[in-house]
Amino acid sequence: MPADLRYRRVLLKISGEALLGDRQAGLDPQMVARIGEEIGAVHAIGVEVCLVIGGGNIFRGGAAVGMERASADTMGMLATVINSLAVQNELERRGVPTRVQSAIAMQEVCEPFIRRRALRHLEKKRVVIFAAGTGNPFFTTDTAAALRASEMGCEVLLKATKVDGVYDADPARVPGARRFERLGYLDVLSRDLQVMDAAAISLARENRIPILVFSIFENGGFAQVVKGRGRFTIIEEDA
Repeated sequence: MPADLRYRRVLLKISGEALLGDRQAGLDPQMVARIGEEIGAVHAIGVEVCLVIGGGNIFRGGAAVGMERASADTMGMLATVINSLAVQNELERRGVPTRVQSAIAMQEVCEPFIRRRALRHLEKKRVVIFAAGTGNPFFTTDTAAALRASEMGCEVLLKATKVDGVYDADPARVPGARRFERLGYLDVLSRDLQVMDAAAISLARENRIPILVFSIFENGGFAQVVKGRGRFTIIEEDA
């Protein structure tokens, strides 16, 4: 394993929208392939990788109009299983051993989430994809990512986005938006920076898991950040 690795066990959170590409909904095979390439490169250098993938490209639970929230959230969780299976297929096509574990039991499709089994998969250098969020409505996949990172003993939670860090406004819409190199957990909450939801930030803070925000659209960006290089914003212990 390379000596220059900053992190050796990580959880990567990818939004469902990252899989859209130029589409309005669904999966773009080119984007799935690109993300598979990024993950494969990091797996190849010996990093133990977990994934949580959102489902917003297929169905966004909490935003469903006129639908009872618990039912809508459950549909959103099922959408994450579809995305997880798509990424698993891409990774295994590249020779990366992968397991999908779902918080909602569907054993004909994937494994149920069992913490000790997931840890064993990581020890055997398999990428583990955690699907179906926490298995409960009213919790986002951001919160699921912070929860699984805590359970797996990950050294960092990596939030893959369209931009190279955290800004005080959308840089695509606000010229001169300020980019942060480093933030405390409480800074994110008090400034309402919308990096992740408050429950996810609080859980990461409680378990002292740094959150690193970077662009998944930069070639080799994932491999760079696990070495502590490249452009990113790190959210860690408050000053």
